[in-house]
Amino acid sequence: MNDEPTPSYRPLHQQIKEALLSRIVSGVWPPGTFIPSESALSHEYGVSVGTLRKAVDALASEHIVIRYQGKGTVVATHDSDRSLFQFFHLISLNGKRSLPISRVLQRERRPAARDEADALEIKEDSMVVHIRRVRILDEVPALLEDLIVDAERFPALECEPETLPNTLYQLYQQKFGQSIANAEERLFAVAAGVQEQKYLGVELGSPLLEIRRIARGLKGEALEYRISYCTTKQHCYWNEI
Repeated sequence: MNDEPTPSYRPLHQQIKEALLSRIVSGVWPPGTFIPSESALSHEYGVSVGTLRKAVDALASEHIVIRYQGKGTVVATHDSDRSLFQFFHLISLNGKRSLPISRVLQRERRPAARDEADALEIKEDSMVVHIRRVRILDEVPALLEDLIVDAERFPALECEPETLPNTLYQLYQQKFGQSIANAEERLFAVAAGVQEQKYLGVELGSPLLEIRRIARGLKGEALEYRISYCTTKQHCYWNEI
């Protein structure tokens, strides 16, 4: 009986996608850069234009590149619009979408707790940067957030820059070379505690929505662990399937 593992088969367009992705990750094509044309890349890799187009389509579906009709394909950058429509799902009850204003409460460098280390796929007691902030929507405190990142990937984030921008994913990309490609979220119903009472202006024990997010980079690595507590008196979590 042959106990050797069966080689896994990967379609050619998947192999080309990974080759293109490696050039993006390595910085050969940094964010905001137009990549070569499909015909040029198909010639370079020795594949048909159709195969190359499938590879680029896969990158576009994951928001890693953006196609512009008549102009070409550019490596995606993080800006307020992308953060709002791809990663921020809290909207007003009338359906209005707006980017929240952030007020930072705490920034520190400390050892990771076990759940944080598990989420970030690092060793327990590795150093992390912890940021706590309140996010205000429509002039009302709507979220209390705790963000945890690996201090090795984000050196000195606990103090630099002095003022954190509202859109952190743009900062991650521009200052630290870490691009968020996608995120996975788990939602729970919880009761408000003392901290939520203080910063969100809700009553103790009132219902809140807890969102636990792991944001991942271009190669699937965990870059950020975020826990958000949301009041749903004036806003709700919205997702289109």
